[in-house]
Amino acid sequence: MNISGQVWGISLGIIAFLLIFDFVNARRKPHEVKPLEAALWTIFYIVLALGFAIYLSQEVGAQASNEFLAGWLTEYSLSIDNLFIFIIIFGALKLPKEREQSALMAGIALALFFRAIFIGIGAYVIHKFVAVFFLFGGFLLYTAFHLGKGGGGDDDWHEGRVLGYFKKKGLSTFGLTIIALGITDVLFAVDSIPAIFGLTREPFIVFTANAFALMGLRQLYFLLGALATRLVYLSKGLAVILAFIGFKLILEAAHGVHWDKIGSFELPHIGTNVSLIVIVSVLSVTAVASVLKTRQSGD
Repeated sequence: MNISGQVWGISLGIIAFLLIFDFVNARRKPHEVKPLEAALWTIFYIVLALGFAIYLSQEVGAQASNEFLAGWLTEYSLSIDNLFIFIIIFGALKLPKEREQSALMAGIALALFFRAIFIGIGAYVIHKFVAVFFLFGGFLLYTAFHLGKGGGGDDDWHEGRVLGYFKKKGLSTFGLTIIALGITDVLFAVDSIPAIFGLTREPFIVFTANAFALMGLRQLYFLLGALATRLVYLSKGLAVILAFIGFKLILEAAHGVHWDKIGSFELPHIGTNVSLIVIVSVLSVTAVASVLKTRQSGD
């Protein structure tokens, strides 16, 4: 896949503009975002991501567009799960409501920074050692199992020694929140970057999919406050997606070291279109099942 300098430049310009726009908007009009406003802004950023996919299909090709969509959907879904931890952090540290928007913007900027570092490291390692996909795949299967059995929930966050140290030093609540978000962002990057490298090896697609998944999370945070009790099967859906990508990574690693057959059985290649169909299908089933479950429960 050949990504021209022009496409890189335009893409980075769009991402930088949107991040600056969101930051300035949050600083200029600090207020508690209502669910309707959050929903409209969330739709706006989703439409932008879909528009960028169309741009890629025209400038680079259908494969780049499909890989971006598969990566963006996966990262966006993981980001939704991550936002629940943000909600817990804000509540545990008693961050004032009027400071939440600023803290969210800082958390998103840190997440993009750390993920850019992990993307660079991941791209280099994969280029040099394709067998590392065995490690990535195994890690994602473990993570999927942990999510599927009920891990990754509200009780997974605690202050820890680092935060305790700064708390004793008298750091402000806002400062403690930023440190907590930074630590959390690093841990989430460890999950998300192997997942998207299982869908594409192109660093440009990995970075832009992550950037578009992170943009709009500030607004989505306030929407999730109203929907937190309704997405009851989100972790289960993410577990299925991560298990699928982990399996795909192991297959790619096997092909990379020329283990193409097990006896007379030839190992399959899982293409981008299949990956996209699986991810969309799992997310759709997860959403429908969650809605039906909450209706039955009377929520």
